[in-house]
Formats: sequence, C-alpha cells, structure tokens
Amino acid sequence: MTSPIPKIEFFEGIPEELSDVSLRRNRSSGVRSVMMTFKQLKATEKFNSFTKRSSNSMRLIDTEGVISVEPSSIKLIFGGPEGDELERVECKFELDREDHWERFMRFMKRYAEANGMEYGENPSNAS
Repeated sequence: MTSPIPKIEFFEGIPEELSDVSLRRNRSSGVRSVMMTFKQLKATEKFNSFTKRSSNSMRLIDTEGVISVEPSSIKLIFGGPEGDELERVECKFELDREDHWERFMRFMKRYAEANGMEYGENPSNAS
C-alpha cells in the first residue's frame, strides 16, 4: 500500500500546486505566520470551483490526515498587458499553538519532498 501524496486543496478533489512558502514568527507574541503563494489555481480553470464542493477553508492533506486552515487573507494579484491575467495568489494564515506549528511543519516536509522543493533561509535573515 502506498502513502497518499501530500496535497493542498481549496476545493475538494482539486489539488493545487504550491509555488512558494514564507514562514515568519512575531518575536513579541510568538505567533507564526505562513504565506503560501500559488502561480495558478486549478480551482479557477474550466469552472472547477463550480463543480466541486468548497470546504470554506484550505485543506492540507497527508499521511497523518487533514489540516483544515482558515486563511486570514487571500490576495489575487493580476498583471499582464490588460491587467487581467492572474499572476499569483497569496494565502496567509497564522498558527499560535506549538503543536499546530509542529504538525504544519511535518506536512510541509512531506509536501516538499514529494514536490522537489527544499527549505532555504532568506539571505537577509541568515546571520
């Protein structure tokens, strides 16, 4: 039996492809914020979002189960000559509990390994 491939969904059954993720921690509060960037959303192609059930949250799915996250913000950034081409989608959410952070990081490790991504420090933050 094979393990399910880690995936990210906004709509049930439509896995999205993560382009980038940025992790930050507020030094005073300890709250960690996650910014996930997607260069495209499969849910918006061919009316997929109209034919699938929305969970009203982002779902991170791996061998441990499902993490359901309600983003604090979702930004759709458009560009192109007419300004009507989707360039990227930025999805931000916060994790204030240590156990939630640890679970998220286990998911990200599995997702990164399955999708050829790797962790790297921002040169301005690495000292």
